[in-house]
Amino acid sequence: MQPCRVLTFNIAHGRGLSLYQGFTRPERLRRNLTKIAHMIDRLQPDVVALQEVDEDSHWNDRLNLLEYIRVHANFPHAVMGVNTRRGGRKVLNYGNAILSRHPIVSHENVPFGNATLGEKGFLFAEIDLGGSHLLPLINLHLCFRSRENRLRQIDRLFDYVDHHYSRRGQDWLVPPVYCGDLNNPSHRPDATRSLRDRVARHGEYSMHPARGTFPSPFPMRALDFVFLPPACREPTSEVVHVMLSDHRPVQVEFKLPGSREH
Repeated sequence: MQPCRVLTFNIAHGRGLSLYQGFTRPERLRRNLTKIAHMIDRLQPDVVALQEVDEDSHWNDRLNLLEYIRVHANFPHAVMGVNTRRGGRKVLNYGNAILSRHPIVSHENVPFGNATLGEKGFLFAEIDLGGSHLLPLINLHLCFRSRENRLRQIDRLFDYVDHHYSRRGQDWLVPPVYCGDLNNPSHRPDATRSLRDRVARHGEYSMHPARGTFPSPFPMRALDFVFLPPACREPTSEVVHVMLSDHRPVQVEFKLPGSREH
C-alpha cells in the first residue's frame, strides 16, 4: 500500500482573505475556489477534510462549494455534512465535507446544536482504501467563542466514537484519524488537550502540525490539526504556504499497517 495523505483545510466559505463572505462577488469566489481546487490537485492527498463549506447559501449565489471543488480537483468521491441549516429569504446551509480518492462506504454527520448561524459539528466517514479494513476519519469543527462549549463538544464526540468503536471497531484498519479546525491551541487546557487525553486510550497519537496555521498571512496560532493513531507509521506533516483562506491547510503523510517499504 502506498503512503496515505490526509489534508485538512478551513476554506472560510471560499472568500479568501476577505473579512466577510457576503462582501465577496460570486466571480471572485469562483476564482478562489478554482485556486483551492488546483492547490489540492497539486498536493495529491488521498482524503481532504474541509470546514466552512457551503452547500446552498445566499451569500455565494447558492453555489455548491463542495461540488465545485470536487470537479475542479478531480475527486471521484465526496460527502457533505450540513451543520447550519436555515431556510427563508436568506438561505444558509453549510458545514464540513470530505473528498476522497477512495470509496466512502459510510458516513454520518452530527451537528452539536441547531443554531441557524455558526453551528458546528463533526462528519464521520469510513473509507475503503482497498484492503480488508476501513480507515475511519472524523472531520471536526469546534466552537470558537467558548472553551466550555468546546469541552462539551469533545464529550459529545467521544460518546459517539465510543459507541461506534464498540459496534464497528473490528472493521477498522486503525482507530479513528481526527482532523479539522479545533479553534484553540494545543498548549492550553482546552479542547485540543482534552482530545489528546481521550484518544490516549488507543495509544499515543501524534498531533500535527507543531506550528501555526492562523491567520494565514502571518500564522501565529495553531488551530488546525490532524491526530494520527500510533499504527500510522513514519508520519510527516506540512503547513501549506498558501493564502486562500484565513487558515492555512495542513497535510500529513503516513504509512498504514501492512504498507510495504519502498
